[in-house]
Amino acid sequence: MTLTSKAAVITGSTSGIGLAIARALAKEGANIVLNGLGDEAEIEKTRAGIESEFGVKAVYSPANMLKADEIEEMVRLGERTFGSVDILVNNAGIQFVSPVEDFPVEKWDQIIAINLTSAFHAIRAAVPGMKARGWGRIINTASAHSLVASPFKSAYVAAKHGIAGLTKTVALEVATHGITVNCISPGYVWTPLVERQIPDTMKARGLTKEQVINDVLLEAQPTKQFVTVDQVAGLAVFLCSDAASQMSGANLSMDGGWTAK
Repeated sequence: MTLTSKAAVITGSTSGIGLAIARALAKEGANIVLNGLGDEAEIEKTRAGIESEFGVKAVYSPANMLKADEIEEMVRLGERTFGSVDILVNNAGIQFVSPVEDFPVEKWDQIIAINLTSAFHAIRAAVPGMKARGWGRIINTASAHSLVASPFKSAYVAAKHGIAGLTKTVALEVATHGITVNCISPGYVWTPLVERQIPDTMKARGLTKEQVINDVLLEAQPTKQFVTVDQVAGLAVFLCSDAASQMSGANLSMDGGWTAK
């Protein structure tokens, strides 16, 4: 239990990568602020389950990642409830695919807001408390697309490149305050969101499930294996440890070799 007495805010943590990180941090003793979309009863079941399984406290913030004041209130909720926000994981994100000339302006604005600007607002709110205590861990979920591009993903790639730059900048600003700032850049991660895309892709392209997985989804990943949410969560836990106290401003690839090419 290396994070006992610490508190963590994880955005987009009602499912997928964010939930895996929340559970992994709770397993190490951290109290948790969950945030994200979903069925109210399911979210409450998840929140209560974290408390009972790991013996920590967990609360839920419905903060909308499009609204700066709600993001700030999410951080304040953590501070009021637990006395501090020691760990901030900016994980919320959405995707939309379109040729740039047809890319809906509202989709561009939404992706930049949720995938990039929300992280700025959360960091801005959390850093003063971390500075005051002389300890903090900020982890941003980026993507292989923070390092390389794919066609038809202009907003997503721009936002993830922005996350990498924001990570480096804040890391330099807080370097003497016991705060580290890093980003994790996964390739394709096996989540329910990815799994649900497979039948539609099979139909659209006339492919088998195996062909969709190997020739479409994993085409870019030399290992031909998905990253798992637990692998991402394991790296997040490591970044919160004393062993990682001199790692800051890093963009850590977890992509089966994708960006080695």
